[in-house]
Amino acid sequence: MNRRNKLLATVAGILIVLLSLSAGEITVQASENQDDDLLTAGVAEVLNPSSFNIDQPVEEEEELNIDEKFEAEKERMEQELTMANVQNALNIRAQADEDAEKVGLLYKDCGGTILERKNGWTKLKSGNVIGWAKDEYLLFGEEAKDMAEDVGNWIVTLDVEAVRVRTEPNEDADMYGLIAYEDSVEFIDTVKEGWISVDYNGETGYVNSEYVNVRYHIDEGESMEVIKAREREEAERKRKANRGAVAADADELRLLGALIYCEAGNQSYEGMVGVGAVVMNRVRSGAYPNTIHSVIYASGQFTPAMTGKVARVYEGNVPDACMQAAQAAINGETTVGGATHFRRAGKREGFILGDHVFW
Repeated sequence: MNRRNKLLATVAGILIVLLSLSAGEITVQASENQDDDLLTAGVAEVLNPSSFNIDQPVEEEEELNIDEKFEAEKERMEQELTMANVQNALNIRAQADEDAEKVGLLYKDCGGTILERKNGWTKLKSGNVIGWAKDEYLLFGEEAKDMAEDVGNWIVTLDVEAVRVRTEPNEDADMYGLIAYEDSVEFIDTVKEGWISVDYNGETGYVNSEYVNVRYHIDEGESMEVIKAREREEAERKRKANRGAVAADADELRLLGALIYCEAGNQSYEGMVGVGAVVMNRVRSGAYPNTIHSVIYASGQFTPAMTGKVARVYEGNVPDACMQAAQAAINGETTVGGATHFRRAGKREGFILGDHVFW
């Protein structure tokens, strides 16, 4: 390819990316061919808004480095966070009154943002539910922050349309793929100035931190509308299957296998069973919804379910090992005892199995 044609290819590539951005979509893929790479030259290390004359990140966020963003999020947590202090689930009501309509549930170990407080009640927002809960069933301040740090995890989101995930923390390293604006991934650590490590499809990837944000992810509550809609969807799926409990079990077996692949596809078989056991422990606990589908798709619980990855794997190919682990968990096997949570092993205490800590 001569220099003139390469230049034309580069311009064409940038126009393609611009059109994708205007449509709200990103369809750029990595290529091993150098000439093809010219077509994605506009991506650079991030899809930098200044390169395409689209909205810049807000000025306050541009001025903060990654450490300052962490501190700002921690301060916000301490001031605005409340956590459910119950063994099962806490009713969220439309008004600050025990006789008021129930508008949602805040499950065990879930949290929300404080909106208002009065007369022993707190109005909060958690996931898709907004309503009032009694203060005696909530934690605030340092107590809420301590519980949140015990059960939650740091999530990386973007200020730009997409960012490259590298195999090493430098711009010349190979690329695992892209994180798009609507995606979120689990933060692992700050590795050096300008770079952080993230959990990218079970691999440790590296992202330029200039255009990322961090937030602390805590399991969320659900509105009654969402709960009832999910129950109707589950009932309709079983009805269409027209096979009774056996077909419904097969459907949920595959769904659990898909989740196991998303969360622990690169782990040992024991680690896969552990993830499946967490779901089944929740199903049996009384503190969470009582079906596999409802547990996996409860609002704000499992990141791969939130991003649609579980659904894509379900519709595609679920590896046999993940299906076997799912069946074992459904049969009551566990490699993690009665754990109802897990995350990437780090500072959190618990039972370590492979790359995860369970509690």
